[in-house]
Amino acid sequence: MARQTLGRGFDSLIPKDLDPSILEEDESRVQKLLIQDVIPNPDQPRRQFEEAGLAELTDSIKRHGVLQPIIVVRHGSGNQYKIVAGERRWRAASAAKLSKIPAIVRSLQELEQLEMALIENVQRVDLSPLEQALAVLKLQQQFNLSLDDIAKKLGKAPSTVSNMTRLLQLPEAARQALRDGKISEGHARAILALRADKAKQEELLSSILNNKWTVRQAEEYVLRHRRILRDGDSHDSKALASDLSTKIGAEVKIKHAAKGGQIIISFKSTDELKRIAENLNK
Repeated sequence: MARQTLGRGFDSLIPKDLDPSILEEDESRVQKLLIQDVIPNPDQPRRQFEEAGLAELTDSIKRHGVLQPIIVVRHGSGNQYKIVAGERRWRAASAAKLSKIPAIVRSLQELEQLEMALIENVQRVDLSPLEQALAVLKLQQQFNLSLDDIAKKLGKAPSTVSNMTRLLQLPEAARQALRDGKISEGHARAILALRADKAKQEELLSSILNNKWTVRQAEEYVLRHRRILRDGDSHDSKALASDLSTKIGAEVKIKHAAKGGQIIISFKSTDELKRIAENLNK
């Protein structure tokens, strides 16, 4: 499902005179390469790989295999290949004792053509925000570039490029509304601000669509929601905290989070803590 979503509308980003086979990632382009024939890129900016995450990926690959092929180029005159993107998958596949790994072999000329096409097209003013985000994502996936590297190539601020890609974190309903022009990029960013609470995201999107909310109104909704989470100032919470304080004979505070929250009980000594524990057990 993810591959289909990411590829949707992406053809519009590629010039008509570019060999379309460069972009193919179906079975006709994927090869099974021996793990031992693949080497990491010495110019890879990422030098350390978080061990826990790598271990999780290794376990997943043991169960399901490598689901997304790595990108490589030929290296030297033999059968060696250098990784362009996917070193983490290659390391995990090696740790999982796989003998082969799926890979898309590209030539340096193909990579240069594709990178130039993507950079040129992400700079086009007629692209939608999601199309720009997809192009940036493709640059990350195909060339293992950091957002800072992409920003330099595009002549944009890193924060601008980062904001582009964040649009891909929108719920599908919000992404579709953005594609259809029913909400603006400003609306989308307000919805993104609530990504820790899916129900609130849906509620805000519905209000924007049904009540024709402006971006300012959407932002005010987000601020109100954050204020409640920060202060925990609902009447019910204050009343409940007061009841608990009376029951256990200690100060109680209730702090809300996006999901759930905390009950904080204060004490000044070990004896007071023991008394509180006794009251809680009554």
